[in-house]
Amino acid sequence: MSENATSKDGPRRTITVERSYAATVEAVWALWTTERGIESWWGPDGFSVTVKHLDLRVGGELLYTMTATAPDQVEFMKQAGMPTATDVSIVYTGIEPLRRLGYKSLADFIPGTEPYEVETTVALDPRPDGVRMVLTFDAMHDEQWTERAVAGHESELGKLDKILNPVT
Repeated sequence: MSENATSKDGPRRTITVERSYAATVEAVWALWTTERGIESWWGPDGFSVTVKHLDLRVGGELLYTMTATAPDQVEFMKQAGMPTATDVSIVYTGIEPLRRLGYKSLADFIPGTEPYEVETTVALDPRPDGVRMVLTFDAMHDEQWTERAVAGHESELGKLDKILNPVT
């Protein structure tokens, strides 16, 4: 994982996470862009995702509900004053099939914080032995929430890792 710091007055810093998979680029793309694929791994451990609508085009939306299902996550959400199920909408900002996916989501679930957009980009680079994936996303409004976002992405990518690189 790497982070790019920027000035306080400039754009938010971004965080980059890289993974490599012994899989086809088509398989990785399908997990990011289909209802079945997204529901199979999206969301951190202890949460499930149900896709309500998927319109994969620039300007199109992905609407889903993320629900805390594990007791620890349910308790954390309740103690933080957050609902255990959250409806989320992302808007696709860039699509290059089998290469790049860009989207914006609205961070509107943080108690006491005005909603703001978070941009994410997924870049896929086919290699002879599989696919290199680079996930880049905006840091959150403060360090604690940025750490939570990083942990959430690492957790969900762990689920993706298990699908694409199963232990035999």
